[in-house]
Amino acid sequence: MKHTGAKNLQDTETSVTENTGPRLNRVMGTFSLTMFGLAYLVPLTVFTTFGPVMQITEGHLPLAYIITTVAMLFTALSYAALVRKIPSAGSAFAFVSAAFGTRIGFATGWTLLLDYLLLPAINYLIIGIYLHAQFPDVPSGVFILGAIALVTLLNVIGVDVVRRASMVLVIGQIVFAVAFVAIVFLRPETTPVVDPFYSPGIEWAGLLAGAAILCLSFLGFDAVSTLSEEAREPERTVPRAILLTALLGGLIFIVLSYAGSLVIGDWRQIQSADTAGLEVMDPLGPVVSAAFIAAYLAGCVASAIASQASVSRILYAMGRERQLPRAWFGTLNERFQTPTRAILTVAVFSLIALVISLEAIASLISFGALFAFSMVNTSVPFIFRSALAQRTAYGLLRYLAFPLVGLLLTIWLWFSLSWMALVIGLLWLGAGLIISWTRKPSTAALAQ
Repeated sequence: MKHTGAKNLQDTETSVTENTGPRLNRVMGTFSLTMFGLAYLVPLTVFTTFGPVMQITEGHLPLAYIITTVAMLFTALSYAALVRKIPSAGSAFAFVSAAFGTRIGFATGWTLLLDYLLLPAINYLIIGIYLHAQFPDVPSGVFILGAIALVTLLNVIGVDVVRRASMVLVIGQIVFAVAFVAIVFLRPETTPVVDPFYSPGIEWAGLLAGAAILCLSFLGFDAVSTLSEEAREPERTVPRAILLTALLGGLIFIVLSYAGSLVIGDWRQIQSADTAGLEVMDPLGPVVSAAFIAAYLAGCVASAIASQASVSRILYAMGRERQLPRAWFGTLNERFQTPTRAILTVAVFSLIALVISLEAIASLISFGALFAFSMVNTSVPFIFRSALAQRTAYGLLRYLAFPLVGLLLTIWLWFSLSWMALVIGLLWLGAGLIISWTRKPSTAALAQ
């Protein structure tokens, strides 16, 4: 009894100490969370992987997006269920830790870090590629370094700045997307065809490989869950925003990829996979091309802001639970109430954009996403054991059937990735497992 009482007293003292320190500010509602999620996935990100995936799927990019969207909607349902139960900044790390313990949670969070750490970098890389294409005399590295500095500063200042910037930049992208689709379908040269969705002799292996790469486009709904501690009424607003982000994002991707396919026509005509977006816009005139570059780069900045904000919150959550060095990652800036040291760590990691290729970074991001999505789907039946024990039709469907479908779809896509992504991703996962089993388990309460 004395031992138990001492332990409870210690837990109470720890809780009081942590609760009186700096906190994340609750300023996000359903609309701003959805805008944040859309900013993260970037509505115009269709043109980031347009060239490579068009070539891999042999012109069936819209069909690949349909497959990925269906898989991601089932996974989004799992996220929505879990975030009501565990409204934590830790995202998949917190969910899997609650289901299987902090060691497996750490390995999952570690693997998810692979794509979260690389997402800001892919945006910086795209900014460098496109601006260098417009200004060949300026090295792409100059643009990359400038973007890293700007985004890091905005993130240090606070999530409210992130929220406002995300809304403005997403609205700009949506306006361009609507105008682009209207222009394409109003062109006399446009002939709607079903070939991008289906054609005889379709190569399913390539289609699934392309669909697997496209998973990187859907990390917006996972990013929304990382802001649970900065959302108003998170049990209500965050699940709604997660589902809206996945659904709206998928619809936008399908429509934009179809419109782009109609402009390109034969996928074999693509000359440069990395800048295929410019080839889509060229036939529409210089005004549309200029507007595309402005909207697309604005979208990349918005995504970089949102992705750097999200990964810094994951690092903060893992540091707070002592799964990463707490003195560095688990602290907030007294003035801005932001995880400044975690934000700076992400900025340093983003320098990889100076040396990596677009296709390689896209495949690696999808590996981490699909592994984490699989673990989140697996966690749902374990977290909701009591609901399943009641054997109601709703409970069995919501907490068993849907997560199982999401798990099977994500595993299916996972094994459709390139061998390089699988090898590097598995090595990263292996390192996480080694670290998790050699570290002392955290005694911190995930409920905090």
